[in-house]
Amino acid sequence: MSQTFHLCLATDTLAADAQTLGVTIEDLQSIQVEVIVTLAQTNQIAQTAQITRSTQQSEWYLQLDYRITLPLKSLAAQLDWPTWQPTQVGFADYLWEQTCLECFLAGGLITDRLINNSVSINDVNEIGIDGADANKTSAYIEVNASPDGRYALYEFTSYRNPATLPPTPLLQPDGQTRAFINWTANHCPLSNSAGSNDTANNGIANNGTANAEKNSLSAQIEPAIDSLTPNTSTANSYLYQRSFAVPLSQLSNEKAFIDDTAIEYIHPCVILSFATTFGTRFGTTALYFAPTHASPPDFHNLQYWSIFDKQAALAR
Repeated sequence: MSQTFHLCLATDTLAADAQTLGVTIEDLQSIQVEVIVTLAQTNQIAQTAQITRSTQQSEWYLQLDYRITLPLKSLAAQLDWPTWQPTQVGFADYLWEQTCLECFLAGGLITDRLINNSVSINDVNEIGIDGADANKTSAYIEVNASPDGRYALYEFTSYRNPATLPPTPLLQPDGQTRAFINWTANHCPLSNSAGSNDTANNGIANNGTANAEKNSLSAQIEPAIDSLTPNTSTANSYLYQRSFAVPLSQLSNEKAFIDDTAIEYIHPCVILSFATTFGTRFGTTALYFAPTHASPPDFHNLQYWSIFDKQAALAR
């Protein structure tokens, strides 16, 4: 099983974005972005993602599968979707300035890991997710990933705090090693509504070269290529995929995850960057996708996050 999110497009600049990209508002609203969240242990991910490990010790992972379907060839031609580059796998800042796959996490495990004061996610729950102080007191983690293999994990003790740019990297419990993600072979099931006539642009799964910052328990992904065949009924649909797993042991003592308050809120989101032309000048237009949006779009706003359904996300 899994928890599935159908992301919607932020509408604050929808009309202007459609005009800039040379398409209709309906065309932009037809872009489909789906994120499948699965909670699994190492052996379960290994069966689907071809992970091999240097240890047989079981470990909990949060698996995130991103599927983006564009309805038009013109949008596919303009989309900035970096080609998978094994040599690019590693930490990098400012990924949100381009096409970026993101996810935000909050919960007791994260709060205990990141802050050492009297404020906790349980205090926030007493006033509810819509409470005025929820944004100000909850610690959370931001995950960024580029289709080319670069990634970043950041920590915040409260809403956009610290306010430094780039944000503070999330460190593993040893306090020295940066947290990482494990890229995995795309394994989300293909729906009958999405096809592709351009497999060269689709998610090439992945991997490669071990990042120098990964420890000896880091996973290695065998190279694989998505096998996608065009659906004749949707010949103009273009599908893009990437998948990665976040080892929960990086957040805190993973044994604490048996507590249902370990991760309580989740907010998967996507930024799609499109190339645009203004006369003789070139620029970019960013579209923002999330389950729900603040206005203007603000992925950090906890009031718009979803409750993490642990039972639904557990792999069976």
